[in-house]
Amino acid sequence: MTRAVVIGATGQIGRAAVRALAGDGWEVTAVSRGGGRDPGWPEDVRAARADREDDDALAAVVGDGCDVLVDMVAFGPAHARQLTSLAGRIGSAVVLSSVSVYEDDRGRNFDTQSEPDGFPRFPVPLTEEQRTVRPGDSSYSTRKAALERDLLAAGDRLPVTLLRAGAVHGPYSPMPRELYFVKRNLDGRRRRVLAYGGRSRFHPAGVRNLAEVIRLAAARPGSRALNAVDPDAPTVAEIAAAIDAVMGVEAEDVLVDGAPPAPGVGLTPWSVPAPVVCGTGAAERELGYRPVARYADALPETVASIEERLAGAPDWRAAYPKMAEAYGDLFDYAAEDAWPAGRHA
Repeated sequence: MTRAVVIGATGQIGRAAVRALAGDGWEVTAVSRGGGRDPGWPEDVRAARADREDDDALAAVVGDGCDVLVDMVAFGPAHARQLTSLAGRIGSAVVLSSVSVYEDDRGRNFDTQSEPDGFPRFPVPLTEEQRTVRPGDSSYSTRKAALERDLLAAGDRLPVTLLRAGAVHGPYSPMPRELYFVKRNLDGRRRRVLAYGGRSRFHPAGVRNLAEVIRLAAARPGSRALNAVDPDAPTVAEIAAAIDAVMGVEAEDVLVDGAPPAPGVGLTPWSVPAPVVCGTGAAERELGYRPVARYADALPETVASIEERLAGAPDWRAAYPKMAEAYGDLFDYAAEDAWPAGRHA
């Protein structure tokens, strides 16, 4: 039996990763700040408490060594240094990154998207050959790029698989994009406005598929960056329809060509003016990756978890404070209702 240490084990992806590794025969130490357990884990999974910002605490849970360290929360050069400092005790690592590291051939990226014509235009499919943003300390994207650079540079000492995840979905998310449609359905809203004609595509990455890539990468050490996404990239209109089907409701889409027509109207968490659709050919070739679930397969569990969390909170902002901070008021129904009247005035 070989040993795996999973950092961020009680987070959205970590829970699934621990299950996948344990199911594959790994002896798993599940590390989190609270030291908790997921009820779906096998009994022999060892839970450990450690703050990954504490170098000594992390070194202690690694102990005499592990065959693979899986890191859900690494972010920036400091964490890269922390991991490489343990190279003598870690056989290999699997580290979560993001598709946000990519930029297009004109230098547009997710940090420039709020600028005029600033959203990147990527090839479809977007592959790992696409250039990435300049590493730095100014944003989420640049810090992820710095993490990637430093870890790949240390590949002779610590083989690392970096997983560039898309729009992560599944239960236990602090920021579920599906909330946008789930809450509208719960509120009896049967009409919704979708910008960009409802054709926006931002490639999702389900936790079950991410856990499968992690499982495969743990067994096949190497230094590489791989896209990690679902087999399909549905449009935002298709996502809305799939959520409707799970919830047993019928709703009307009002499709608007181009950008949102008014503040608070038509802008979903997936709404982008150009597609972000990733290829997984490299993961298929290098790891033998085959997705284990399509987007729609995972929706019932995702929707149920959102409904449960909303039911236990005074309002959606209390249930999902990070979502409110990132997106503002996702449910400006007054603006939505006023928009058609203003359009025809």
